[in-house]
Order: sequence, then C-alpha cells, then structure tokens
Amino acid sequence: MTETPNPHIVDTDTLTGEMHPIRRSVLAVGSNLGDRLANLQGAVNSLADTPEVWVTAVSPVYETRPVDAPDDSRDFLNAVVLIDTTLSARTLLDRALAIEDAFGRERSEPGAPRTLDVDLIVVGDRRANDEDLVLPHPKAHERAFVLAPWHDIEPDADIPDHGPVAKLLEQTGREGVTVREDLSLDLQ
Repeated sequence: MTETPNPHIVDTDTLTGEMHPIRRSVLAVGSNLGDRLANLQGAVNSLADTPEVWVTAVSPVYETRPVDAPDDSRDFLNAVVLIDTTLSARTLLDRALAIEDAFGRERSEPGAPRTLDVDLIVVGDRRANDEDLVLPHPKAHERAFVLAPWHDIEPDADIPDHGPVAKLLEQTGREGVTVREDLSLDLQ
C-alpha cells in the first residue's frame, strides 16, 4: 500500500494547489439488526456516493457468528469494500460514522447488536493510535469475518505490521464464517 499519488490522475486542490495522494483503503461493513443485506448495500452505495472515494471492489457476503457480543445476538452479514480515496483517514472515519448514523446505528456497549458497522481497516500505509482512530484496525488481523472476504478480493493483501492476509486467515481459521452465495452486493 502506498501514499504516492497515481501518476495517471492529477488531483490538485484548486484553492491551494496541494496534491492529495490517492490511498488504497479497506473498509469492513457488518450488520446484525434489521434488513442486514439492505444495510450493507446502503453502506456500499453511500461510500460510492462520497466525493473523492472510488469503490474498486466489494467482497462476497459472509454470514458470521457474533464476536465479543451478547449470547442472544443474531448472526452478522459482513463484507469488505476496497476503495481508492484522496480523503484523509480522519475525514474517511467521519464519513464512516455518518453512514452508520444514517442507518440508525446506536452506540451503547461494545459488542451490542447494530444496524450497521463501517470500520476502517487500513488507509494506505497510514498509522494512527488515537482514542477514536487506530490504524491499521487493532483487531482485523485476528478476525476471520474481515480476513476471509478481504482475501477473496485481494488475495495478496498485507496488513501493515501484521503480514499477509492469506497467512493471517490461515492462522485464524474460518470457523463461524460462511460465504452466502445466495446474497451479493452491487457495485454502483
């Protein structure tokens, strides 16, 4: 992953003349409340409608057992979305939170059921360790519901500081994670 601007695309801010690097970013989306598939599709559509975000791939949909959640939680539908963006990690996080809010996400206790979860997994090779933004995502390397769909669409991917997604998925295993071939998300 790189923060070098794509040499074929000139993206200059007309007010400052400042170049904004295009970063490959990975977002994980999940839902276990309401119309789970419609919530995921809404997240993909909302990301695609975001200025300075280009959705390049969407993984197959997986059904997964909840992790670190109350015992009576419904299974999640999960997917991974690859994007190219000139947005900063902070701006991308703000957009992800706004998308969650638009779909009725209530933030109560960690692991609580949710209509929509949009997590930044990696943003280029950015590192962050703030209270509300940690990059790469601190648990992605051990979560099959992120690794399996990501591996499907980018098998040679790496998580900075953790290694190849393929190797991490092999270590984590696919228990509790099932591809739903009867469901799919559309790329706009």
